[in-house]
Amino acid sequence: MRPENSGQVVPTRYHGCMAMNLRLTDAESEALRLKAEQEGRSMQEVARAAIAQYVSERPQRLRAAIGRVSTEDGTLLERLSR
Repeated sequence: MRPENSGQVVPTRYHGCMAMNLRLTDAESEALRLKAEQEGRSMQEVARAAIAQYVSERPQRLRAAIGRVSTEDGTLLERLSR
């Protein structure tokens, strides 16, 4: 039988997923619980989805799109804001 981490820096038991502790304030925990309840999902599922969205490139794409609209339609947006 081979040792679990033979020649590897990180043992293979950590390659699939990793457990972690996340310390939330009471308000954060309650907000997460309410969101999970509203969506019919577990708190873990909601938290993991939020992390996935946060680390995705979506925010950069959104900022770029907003920049294009404000540049291309700047005159219209100015008139609408009056």
